[in-house]
Amino acid sequence: MNGDGSKQRFVSTFRMQIKPERASSSSSSSSAAGSGPGTDDTRISDQCTDRGSLHLSSAKHLDPPIFIEPLQDCYVDEGSDITLRGVLTGSQPLKVSWLHNGEVALFGKPSFNGRQVSFVVTECLPEDAGVYTCMAVNGAGRTSCCAAVGVRDFETICGVQKCVSKIPSSAPKSIKQNGMSSSSPIDELQGLRGSIRTSPPGSDKQSTVSSPREVIPKKRADSGKGATLRFENPPLHLKVNAGQTARLLCLFTGSPPLVSCWIRNKEQIVDGPELCTENTDQSSTLVIAETKPQHTGCYTIVVRDRKSSAEHTITLSVIETPQPPASSPLISRVSATSLVLSWSGPCYDGGSAVLGYVVEVKKSGRAEAGDWRELTAQCRSTSYRVCTGLHPEEQYCFRVRAYNAAGVSEPGPVSLVVKMEQRVKLREEEALPVYTCVTIDSSHKVTDHYTLQEKLGMGKFGLVFKVTHKETGRVCAGKFYKGRRAKEREAARKEIELMNYLHHPKLVQCLAAYDHKPEMVMVMELIAGGELFERIVDDSFEHTEPASVHYVQQILEGIAYMHEQNIIHLDLKPENIVCVDTFGTNIKIIDFGLAGRLDPNTPLKVLHGTAEFVAPEVINYEPCVFSHGYVEHRGDLLHITECSLLNKDTRRRMSCAEALAHPWMAAFNSGDCANTKSLSKEKMKRFLARQKWKKAGKAMLALKRMALLSKGESNPGSPTSAGENSPLSPEAEHALVSLEQKMQGPPHFTQCLKDQTVAPGSSACLSCHLTGYPDPEVVWLCGEEPMEESPAVQIEYDEDGRCNLVLAKVEATDANVYTCRATNEHGETCCSANLIVRE
Repeated sequence: MNGDGSKQRFVSTFRMQIKPERASSSSSSSSAAGSGPGTDDTRISDQCTDRGSLHLSSAKHLDPPIFIEPLQDCYVDEGSDITLRGVLTGSQPLKVSWLHNGEVALFGKPSFNGRQVSFVVTECLPEDAGVYTCMAVNGAGRTSCCAAVGVRDFETICGVQKCVSKIPSSAPKSIKQNGMSSSSPIDELQGLRGSIRTSPPGSDKQSTVSSPREVIPKKRADSGKGATLRFENPPLHLKVNAGQTARLLCLFTGSPPLVSCWIRNKEQIVDGPELCTENTDQSSTLVIAETKPQHTGCYTIVVRDRKSSAEHTITLSVIETPQPPASSPLISRVSATSLVLSWSGPCYDGGSAVLGYVVEVKKSGRAEAGDWRELTAQCRSTSYRVCTGLHPEEQYCFRVRAYNAAGVSEPGPVSLVVKMEQRVKLREEEALPVYTCVTIDSSHKVTDHYTLQEKLGMGKFGLVFKVTHKETGRVCAGKFYKGRRAKEREAARKEIELMNYLHHPKLVQCLAAYDHKPEMVMVMELIAGGELFERIVDDSFEHTEPASVHYVQQILEGIAYMHEQNIIHLDLKPENIVCVDTFGTNIKIIDFGLAGRLDPNTPLKVLHGTAEFVAPEVINYEPCVFSHGYVEHRGDLLHITECSLLNKDTRRRMSCAEALAHPWMAAFNSGDCANTKSLSKEKMKRFLARQKWKKAGKAMLALKRMALLSKGESNPGSPTSAGENSPLSPEAEHALVSLEQKMQGPPHFTQCLKDQTVAPGSSACLSCHLTGYPDPEVVWLCGEEPMEESPAVQIEYDEDGRCNLVLAKVEATDANVYTCRATNEHGETCCSANLIVRE
């Protein structure tokens, strides 16, 4: 630099021959001031006095490349992006290339817009640390600029280890000391940059790496074809009885080392007196020695191997006996020898569905515990008609127990004492039902007159609850309509209006109706006997042909009365025919939500009903008639329209009156038939099983569809897994920090080298197996000397940890002690074996 601040030029006079096809190259270079740290500038002097070359004059118009803004050293966190930038001037065309630790960088994203150069490495790893060199070449010369990059590894960021950076194995010892840094990050970067020298392109050796070791250690290969981390048929749900030992076992495969942990309520489970884990390289078991109800919940296992991680969730249900029924039995319909009991189910079912109830009775006045006797253990609902073991004018009290798969609960509250009536002949007027026409009450709510109890069921209209009249104690069923839209409210009003025309003992009765926006409620008789078909297939119930006749006769009587009122049911099916009680054969028809009134002047066409039981005219969208009938078609619409089981010509179908007068019915009515043998129930059982599977299948499809929608899936045909391909939960991501620490360990030989004896001219293979994390680096020694790969020496270090040294065409001089030495930041180990060459 001159005193006035201008650049100095150095003139070199020489004679050279330049071929026309190739750009001239300089044999002399000088460093340009202002090129920045780590920048080499090689250029052709523009003051050359030689005029002997024809093409030299064209070169003097070219400006050599110069970095006017050099690359800057940087220090980044693992997982973030490395971005190197610089500004370059020089005559075009300019060719830019990048090196990493002296070797061509085959990764990252380089860019050059004619002035600015940049190199970006996204989501960097510790091995991306090192020296990055940008080389620029044009016809006037070449230059290079380098920068050192340090990467804080994951353990350092999370505070798991105290090391500050991952320094490449090629760094000098002054920088890398057992994975720990004793100097500042800036000092490390400067020392790291100074440890690598870059030779210009075209030289025989692209880069020279200064290292205290003469041989670069062999690193584990990663072909991407190793064992993929995955769970092997993991359980989804486990049920145990309270007090038993629960063992949540998960099997998995992956690339060792494999570590795992369990999470519950967003916290990792630590071994203690209640819970402990049993872990191997292929499984993990969470053991709960003595399960309690509070152990019920979801348990997530997180597994980590060298390359990836995965999680799986298991639901544990701890089952105990249910709580006692919530209320004391309510007594109604008392006669001389029978009464009806109704109660509320338990508040908690013990973690498993309540299977039924045990009803117990005791004579009043006796306080001894042994005086309670069991009436029935087969009651499936929350009501029961007691018709045995009771005597006129005696006083009794009752209590109920609930049971599930785990056992029977303690008894619930005891009922009030009831006195049975005298045995008198029932007056004729008392046997006749009393009917009332219902008007919709808009000034009261249903809860003003009735006590709301447990839910009995649900349908497309809304929900059904058990309700008890506050004054009379009568137990009824409350049908709660959705009623938020005008269409729904109109449908509810229509059903209530129709039921005022259906006053018949074989049709369920409407007792009251309420309209308290947006809620509409219809109070009906509670029919406690259950569905007719369920009664028939009950093993404790004898099914005979006279009983079948009686059922059909009652159905026809109820439907005939509806037809007299010009009303058709339009949804007659087995589910809508229910038994009045649990012991007799009296039935009633229910659910008139789809019923409609026929007008001779206006044909009624509908497209609703249950597919298995609709008539052909419904499928064909033709006018409905009174001889609608019902028949089971197994949901096959083709069979319905072909009328395989029902005459398509409505004029040829029997009316209800004709069916009641049929000889088959008449024979049993006259009492002439003595055939009372029990009938087979197998076909009926198969029918009910098929119906339940249909309902369960639809429910499962709906649940699956809801699950897919909640996950944002668009293809319901592609199953999802809570395993290796799904993103980890935040709790699992947090657990990876401890798992990473758990994986750490020094090198260890799980299989050592063995002595070998080979013949001259043959090949020898010394093999061992290695574990440790981070992956150990391997050096092979022949005696005390490190070995390098060559055509005669092959060193293999597979991703499964297998280390092989292969010697081709062994000679007598190859006989020696061979050692495999493995090193990582936690320590060093080695194993040796003798190679003997036979003479």
